Amino acid sequence: MNERNNELIHPERSLLSRVNLELRVDLRGFLSSLNSVLRLHALWFPSRRVTVRAVGAGVRLLGCDTAVVAMTSVSLKSVETMSTVKILEGQGANMTPTKMGLSKRVYPILSLNPYQGNWTIKVRVTSKSPLRTFKNARGDGNVFNVELTDEDGTQIQATMFKEAADKFYDVLQLDKVYFISKGSLRMANKQYATVKNDYEMTLNSNSEIVEADIESSTFKLPSATYNFTKISDLGRHISSKRFVDVLGVVQSVGPLTTVNRKSNNDEIPKRDIVLLDQSRQTVVLTLWNNMAVKEGASLADLIAESPILMAKGLRLSDFQGVSLSSTMNTMVLINPVIPDANELRTWYEEDGRTASLTPAGASLPGGTNQNRSSFTDRAVLSDIIQPNVGEGKPMYFNVRAYISFIKPDQAMWYLACQTCNRKVVEQSSSSYWCEGCQNHYDKCSRRYIMQAKLSDSSGEAWVSAFNEQAESLLGVSADNLSEMRNQAGDDNQYQNAVRKAMWQPCVYRISAAQTEYMSEKRQRLTVRTVVPVDWVAESKHLLAKITKG
Repeated sequence: MNERNNELIHPERSLLSRVNLELRVDLRGFLSSLNSVLRLHALWFPSRRVTVRAVGAGVRLLGCDTAVVAMTSVSLKSVETMSTVKILEGQGANMTPTKMGLSKRVYPILSLNPYQGNWTIKVRVTSKSPLRTFKNARGDGNVFNVELTDEDGTQIQATMFKEAADKFYDVLQLDKVYFISKGSLRMANKQYATVKNDYEMTLNSNSEIVEADIESSTFKLPSATYNFTKISDLGRHISSKRFVDVLGVVQSVGPLTTVNRKSNNDEIPKRDIVLLDQSRQTVVLTLWNNMAVKEGASLADLIAESPILMAKGLRLSDFQGVSLSSTMNTMVLINPVIPDANELRTWYEEDGRTASLTPAGASLPGGTNQNRSSFTDRAVLSDIIQPNVGEGKPMYFNVRAYISFIKPDQAMWYLACQTCNRKVVEQSSSSYWCEGCQNHYDKCSRRYIMQAKLSDSSGEAWVSAFNEQAESLLGVSADNLSEMRNQAGDDNQYQNAVRKAMWQPCVYRISAAQTEYMSEKRQRLTVRTVVPVDWVAESKHLLAKITKG
């Protein structure tokens, strides 16, 4: 009877005793079940670490998702009870006072999951996006997000919408420490996530955020961390669709322009700037929305001083070889006070101002100045045209091939705006309307959109080549080729220029992507770079393959 009463008063102790009893009776069976938990967790959440700690005769799984435990033979109730007992024991360093005068345990970010309803974390704000507006089918309002980092260096992205955004935008300040509770978690969308975490957090107007004024100076939470990518290394990360952090000297700042959103024709401000770093390569960074207006204007005012720009969470793309663009999660700082920026400034003043510079696109495998890298991702056409190649995300290959056919009567170019390179509408012989710039122009230029058939020993494939690549193949600009096409005669210069591009051996950097048209999947192959074949390097490559067997 006494034992039964004890269970009613302290049920968690009774459950823990049962677990201990099970451990003593069948230790081997428990360890087998524990191994199942860890293996399944590694399969579902490969980037999330689980820590196993002894609690009496039982164990505690720190950072383990409860859904994984529920799928195995380990008692979920028992595991949760062990954690509860640990919380009841309490640790002074992990307790924070509440309004009720009681103690609330601080959880590490690693231990959070969507099935927990009551937690508090102690974190530093290591990144904060600008406040922006949104409008969709569910309504409109403000939104912003922050990156939070705890004592262990684990990060999570937190987003606030509407009332929560208005309430907490001025509360959360960069590099300050806060206690945060009453939020919700869900699986992170990896396409937009800027931190490595399987979950992302949403805070609403009922969430609690309390600044840790005193403890922020004594509690050793890491400050904002950056993993800068050299401009010369950007090309190798294009296919991974990852976000990057970049530190560079601003070489030029373009004018503020606008483009129209296709869905509702709203004008979106944009501004292009050019960055340089110690790799002696440059890259174009496009700033969008308020960042183009505010930070872009500040950079334009400081351009004579060659300011240093630190940007976190930039989207990387293969537009014009290699390019960067800001997103809603991007954070930028002008002339940051960090050691990396001081080193960059010293290099620029001593050597960078007069250095010979190249664009970042030249460093791509198969690029203009790294022919030896053309053997990276080397493939033949029969490997590329497989139905599943490029499904999900684009894939990149280097191919040694020939152009075997170019349709002479195809629309090989389009009329382009000389400011933004977008298509213009010819309204008269001397007037062209650009939808992107929302302006009339007296002149325009032609840019290639050429289709060609590539052939090698394994097969053939149709590819698209845009302006820079087609101009490299044909040896003439689209404007000049248009003049040749208008000449009379069967064997004119236009036909000669097209024939001259065929059956020339080159190494092509090709991207393969799957598109859908009229509910039918199609593969799209695009030429990214073209270089002549280096026969000496090709011979050495073949000899090396023969030697390896």
